[in-house]
Amino acid sequence: MKKLFTIGVCALSMLLILTGCGSKTKKVEMSVDEVLDTVYSDFKQDELPQLGRIEITEENIEYYTGLTKLDYKEAKVSEPLMGSIAHSVVAIKVNDGVDIEKTKKEIKEKVNPAKWVCVNAENVIVLSKGDVIVLIMTDENDNGAAKKMQENFNKVK
Repeated sequence: MKKLFTIGVCALSMLLILTGCGSKTKKVEMSVDEVLDTVYSDFKQDELPQLGRIEITEENIEYYTGLTKLDYKEAKVSEPLMGSIAHSVVAIKVNDGVDIEKTKKEIKEKVNPAKWVCVNAENVIVLSKGDVIVLIMTDENDNGAAKKMQENFNKVK
């Protein structure tokens, strides 16, 4: 009986050592700029509007994500420099302990796909990998850009 108990304790100990005591979100090594570069990789210059990047702050986070508060390390958005074009890609690296799935759901529910003058984003995609959340919004005539960006996001490391 003691042998069986000892074997059971050893097996449990090994399981805890191998899996860790809790589930931690794997951290993405890339910065949010590198994540955005990856999302836009494989695009030719004429396939997208001329884009600029803006750092997300407490003052503008609601406009870009729909959230009034978010516990994050860094976040940037890539949007057209001129014109009313429904195109926005937001990359957010969240802090430890943030519930990624809950945050993704809140962004999807609260972001305003009609924030531009005269245009709407019909494609609203919220993805995550490790501690990074990406929001992709494009119009219906994006020639497959949203799908391609989604596929490129899978390359994030």
